[in-house]
Amino acid sequence: MTETTRSNDWAAYYQKLRDRPPRRTLLSALDAFGAPPSDALVIDLGCGDGRDAIEMLRRGWRVIAVDSEPEALRQLQERPLPEGSDLTPVVARLEEVPIPLGVHLVNSSFAMPLCERADFFRTWARIREALPAGGRFAGQWYGERDSWVGRPGITFLDRDEARAHLDGLTLEMFEEEEADGTTPRGNAKHWHIFHIVARKP
Repeated sequence: MTETTRSNDWAAYYQKLRDRPPRRTLLSALDAFGAPPSDALVIDLGCGDGRDAIEMLRRGWRVIAVDSEPEALRQLQERPLPEGSDLTPVVARLEEVPIPLGVHLVNSSFAMPLCERADFFRTWARIREALPAGGRFAGQWYGERDSWVGRPGITFLDRDEARAHLDGLTLEMFEEEEADGTTPRGNAKHWHIFHIVARKP
């Protein structure tokens, strides 16, 4: 696949998602914060074309938007951004990007599990370390009955394992979902997902 073909493929993918609302986990976390602190900073790991990032910017957060696909960040920057937006786009894999200490919110909608298990757990350890007291993580992890189980480069957890890695955090949302559906590319899929909002005490 040429770089142009790859870019066009991702552009078509993001176009299908363009009008979808922000994730419920993110909205729950933002509502829990209320008015953001004056130095409010969020890092969005696997931001895609910005369906979550736009909402964070709209609410006055400074956003570091991370995605491994340059086309995702190009699409994000071409969207109408709220006036006065403070957006820093970063092309990188989520497990490789530095997570600044003191970041108030780490958001990763359906993206964090898209790495090897060792990288997943290292990233999670860095997130927990970076969050200050009152900081939050919002996102999704994949369960062991997901139909993608067995694919390389994706991490899956059972319920007990997921809860164990959240130990010590206040769970403001922990919902387990199983459903048959389709991916944004139109492929049939059985989803097994944990929807998480966790606050550091």
